[in-house]
Amino acid sequence: MLVLGIESSCDETAVSLVEEVAGETPPRVLSSVISTQIPLHRLYGGVIPELASRNHSTNLPGVLREALEKAGRSIHEVDAFASTAGPGLVAALLVGNTAAKALALAAGKPFVAVNHLEGHMLSPFITHEAGLVPHLSLVVSGGHTLLIDVQGCSNYKFIGRSRDDAAGEAFDKVAKMLDLPYPGGPEIDKRAERGDASRFKLPRPMMHEDHLDFSFSGLKTAVLYTLPKLTPSGNPNDLDEQTMCDLCAGVRQAIIDVLIHKAMRALKQTKHRVLAVSGGVSCNSALRTQLQERCRRARIELILPPNSLTTDNAAMIAFAGLLHARAGEFSPLNTPVDPNMKLAGAQARV
Repeated sequence: MLVLGIESSCDETAVSLVEEVAGETPPRVLSSVISTQIPLHRLYGGVIPELASRNHSTNLPGVLREALEKAGRSIHEVDAFASTAGPGLVAALLVGNTAAKALALAAGKPFVAVNHLEGHMLSPFITHEAGLVPHLSLVVSGGHTLLIDVQGCSNYKFIGRSRDDAAGEAFDKVAKMLDLPYPGGPEIDKRAERGDASRFKLPRPMMHEDHLDFSFSGLKTAVLYTLPKLTPSGNPNDLDEQTMCDLCAGVRQAIIDVLIHKAMRALKQTKHRVLAVSGGVSCNSALRTQLQERCRRARIELILPPNSLTTDNAAMIAFAGLLHARAGEFSPLNTPVDPNMKLAGAQARV
C-alpha cells in the first residue's frame, strides 16, 4: 500500500510517500520533503498565521512534485491520501487538507484525516523493526507535553499533560525573554552546551506532585525575575556570554529533569517496558543523551525518531494514515479541519 501524506498545520509545508510492502517491516519512506518558513517568521519573532497559510499555498505544488519525483512514483500509483486535519492553525490546515481531499477525489482513492498529535506520537515507529508495539509515549513539542499509554493504533489513554506552557513553548518564551532568534529551543540548546547548568537554582515545577501533569510557566517566571538580578538594565543583551550560556543550561536542565522524572514514574505506573519520545523537543541533544542513560539503567527500551522526523513532517502523517488505512479506517471528504482536534480513540485520564 502506497500512502501520500501532506502536513501544513503550522509553518512547515511537507509531503511524503510511505509504502508498505507485504512481508516487510518497517514500511519504506520513499520521500519526505519539507519546505520551512522559519526564515520568514523569524523576522517577526514567531509564526504569523496569515503568512503561513499564504506560503503553504505557494509552496505546496512544488513540494508535491519534488516528493513524487524523489519517490519515483506517479500520483496514479497512490492507494490512499492522508493529511493533517488538526490541531493547528486553521487557515494553514485548510491548505494541505483541501489539497489531499482534491487529490483523493480526482484519483478516486480513499482519504484519511490524521491528528497531528497522533502523527508525532507514532513517528518513532516509522523506522522500528518490530512495528507499532504497546508503549508509553512522551510527546514533547511547542504546543504539547503529553504522557500517553498506547496499547495500539486508536487505543490511547492520556495519563499526563501540561496544565499551562508546554516544554517547547517554555523554551521559545524564555528565548524571547533572552532576545534569542526564533525558534528558541535550538538557540537555547546551542548555548547550553557551553554553560554550567548548576549556576542558577531554577524551579522544577510539579516534579514531586502525586499526578503526572506538567507545568512550565513557573520556570519562565523564574527566568523573568532572575534577569534584573544579573544586569541593572534587565536587558539580556547586557549579559556576558558565559552568563547567558549558564542561564540557558539551567533552563534546559530544569525542563529535562521534569520530563525524565515524570516519564520514569509513568513507566512504573503503566508497567510498560518501552518508552517512545517524539515531537520537536525530542531532538534536544541533552534530553536524548540523558534519556538514553536513564533508560539503559532501568532496562527500558527507548525508541526515538531520527532527528529528521522530530519536527513537523509529512512522513509521520503518511505513516499514521497507513495504519488507519490498513485497518479500513477512512474519512469522508467532508471531514472538517479542527484547530482544537481531539485525539480519536483516546480515553480520558484515569
